[in-house]
Amino acid sequence: MKAVQVSKPGGNFEIVERPKPEPARGQVRIRVEACGICHSDGLVKEGLWPGIQYPRVPGHEIAGRVDAVGADVTLWKPGQRVGVGWHGGHCFQCDPCRRGDFVLCQFAKITGISFDGGYAEYMVAPAEAVAAMPDDLPADEAAPLLCAGITVFNSLRNSGARGGDTVAVQGIGGLGHLGIQYARQMGFRTVAIGRGKDKEALAQKLGAHEYVDTSAGAPAEALQKLGGARVILATAPDSKSISALVDGLAGNGKLLIVGAGFESLTVTPLQLIGGRKALQGWPSGTAKDSEETLQFSSLSGVRPMIERYPLEKVAEAYDQMISGRARFRVVLTMGG
Repeated sequence: MKAVQVSKPGGNFEIVERPKPEPARGQVRIRVEACGICHSDGLVKEGLWPGIQYPRVPGHEIAGRVDAVGADVTLWKPGQRVGVGWHGGHCFQCDPCRRGDFVLCQFAKITGISFDGGYAEYMVAPAEAVAAMPDDLPADEAAPLLCAGITVFNSLRNSGARGGDTVAVQGIGGLGHLGIQYARQMGFRTVAIGRGKDKEALAQKLGAHEYVDTSAGAPAEALQKLGGARVILATAPDSKSISALVDGLAGNGKLLIVGAGFESLTVTPLQLIGGRKALQGWPSGTAKDSEETLQFSSLSGVRPMIERYPLEKVAEAYDQMISGRARFRVVLTMGG
């Protein structure tokens, strides 16, 4: 098979020929049809995640078909349309797993980091990391939903917001353009928060009822004029911008953070105490959550905006993503 690997931290992408991997007990081999390129793939390319073993094939937004199964795999059969996301399996034995909270497994595997991912024509994953994919969802559109999609869908549906509540989505990018669509389809009064008047038309096209331009004034004040937000979904990893949104929450509101940044937030206890406001982070989800993300997307018409590249142009595709030029997700396609 053809695969793309990184041989060392900070190394270039290398297109190599490898034997097709054989699925071991409890594993599934997938013939990859499409794999999204995510900002988190930089953790592999630059060696920013501790303990990565090289060479490593990145990629955790994988859509394809089951090609073969290992011993003791009964749920999956060759030919099934499936996907694999960030959550690459769990131990079933730690305290979170024993409670059924698999996404918080203390020994969780990460696709494309703990084992080779989807920048290849074939990949192997633990059976519990595999999600069924609806037949009417094209592989190249399904792939980004297995990371960006599940992250915003799963966080919103667990946010405590109810139909009719005001939900604001900060950022109109790889995560945010999906968050706006999901919020609208879930029945929320959807407010998009972006910088510049030029983004308003796109926000409305994606389903936003209201648009807040951060360059025109304080976004928290604009949200309060709309009655305050029950939930603000922060998708752009800009801690200063996220911190400026806290005062835009309504009473009992929640600032829900999925944009992973490294800088500290600036929030005072008084900002939270008076209105019983909350800050919460949210990771992606399990394979079952991915499955339900794909099902909801199929039913509701939520789709990512994507740019397609063949596997051979992986370096160009990655550069398009990491530079921020992509609108909005970059997808590698196998075989044309």
